[in-house]
Amino acid sequence: MQISKPRTFVSEINVTPFVDVMLVLLIVFMIAAPMMKEGMTVELPEAQARALPSETLDLVVTLGKDMTIDINGSPIELSRLDVILSQIREQRNVDNVFLQADRGIPYGSVVEVMSLIRSTGLTKIGLVTQPPAPE
Repeated sequence: MQISKPRTFVSEINVTPFVDVMLVLLIVFMIAAPMMKEGMTVELPEAQARALPSETLDLVVTLGKDMTIDINGSPIELSRLDVILSQIREQRNVDNVFLQADRGIPYGSVVEVMSLIRSTGLTKIGLVTQPPAPE
């Protein structure tokens, strides 16, 4: 007859499954995060113009069809546009602003937004257009 030893429990935590799950989640979020960025869909007016280098697009204000405004993809209210742009100008030392406005927006509304932008001290405003469709 053999005498068996009393069983003892291992009190250590096995972290291998935890690490496996975390690595899988990391990979999933690394792939999914760039796809989550949603912006406003804007139909830009067509114009024959020279394209600017992409690194010069520091600050983009988008004015949507339903008069919604966003700055670099973050929606804001029209009443807060001047305050937020002033803060961005001070923090980032930005001079240029690019305004994307939907082609269906009345001209007066675009001018109103442009005057709000100028009131913050940002005087270099570029209007973003798209090239004409080939015929």
